[in-house]
Amino acid sequence: MAAFKRILSRGFHPRWCPPLLHYPASILNPLAMRPIKALISSAALRHNLGVVRRCAPHSQVFGVVKANAYGHGLALAARALEAADGLALLEIDAAVRLRASGYARRIALLEGLFDPTELPVAAQCDLTIAVHNAEQLKMLDAAPAGARLDVMLKVNTGMNRLGFAPAAALKARDSLLAHRAVGQLTLMTHFATADDARGVAWQMEVFDSIAAGQRLARSVANSAAVLRFPQTHADWVRPGIMLYGCTPFADISAAELGLMPAMTLASEIIAVQDLRPGARIGYAGAFEATQPLRAGVVACGYADGYPRHAPTGTPVLVGGIRTRTLGRVSMDLLTVDLTGMPGARVGTPVVLWGDGLSADEVALAAGTVSYELMCAVAPRVPVIEV
Repeated sequence: MAAFKRILSRGFHPRWCPPLLHYPASILNPLAMRPIKALISSAALRHNLGVVRRCAPHSQVFGVVKANAYGHGLALAARALEAADGLALLEIDAAVRLRASGYARRIALLEGLFDPTELPVAAQCDLTIAVHNAEQLKMLDAAPAGARLDVMLKVNTGMNRLGFAPAAALKARDSLLAHRAVGQLTLMTHFATADDARGVAWQMEVFDSIAAGQRLARSVANSAAVLRFPQTHADWVRPGIMLYGCTPFADISAAELGLMPAMTLASEIIAVQDLRPGARIGYAGAFEATQPLRAGVVACGYADGYPRHAPTGTPVLVGGIRTRTLGRVSMDLLTVDLTGMPGARVGTPVVLWGDGLSADEVALAAGTVSYELMCAVAPRVPVIEV
């Protein structure tokens, strides 16, 4: 170990650095170097998919695994969600990796193709592609001879991000139905307000005007609609955030919905400071102690994905006991209040979010959403399936 520390202090150089294989595996294991890790529960992912099935028993399910499965790991999530009828994402390279790993069910690219050169790949990998604008519609003309691609026609029903406006959607629908390279056609839209009081009726009215008179498959329900609006379930539902154990609603918790957190961001106390009144913590002295205080330093910072803007008071669990953060989050560290926790010491486990502390609650305190927390977990944080 002493030799290894000397090497680290000098920087690696081939003349004097012995082969790494000569060192014990525990030294080279990143988990032995720094305690932070993201623990991913396959059982929770399966449980949450079961909640989707109970809510939408007559619909097929696209498990949304975009953005590396919301930070949970694409391959891990695909295994855990093997009972889904298909997976949906944005990145064609991720779709190719899924096929290469042996995934045989339907894979949908929710934003479609970005360049005609992707057409042969999509055809070879049997991908379902969204078509949401005239350029993508024209792109299909370059499809390889004999290729038949399943297409999801995206209709803009009021969210005003992607999709054909209603009149244009009718023309696009007819063009796709007649196109040589199109196999199965599915109509799709995305809800803007399924999670709030405005609901979905205003968008469904537009969507139904496009779908009327056609025996085409439909896919409209996101997590909020799966949970709240059974009339929208149709042929395919597309749950995202609920699969990972977080709520799409501001007024209903994940636990109330029967969801289990799939990710636990965990670390440890690596130092303890005893502070007198008037002592300050961290950059800019953003927190000042007003009484004697014991502070724990946690191996987690914004370079790990924890939000830098999280204020003093953001909830955290130390040794299973709820406490709060103190001061400004730095790149690699944050500080927590150990007042009234005499048993907390170096090595005491810390949960930043997950098991026992919903990411939704942490996100609310930090002025963001749980989606962002999970997607922001950095590559340097080891992901471990549990």
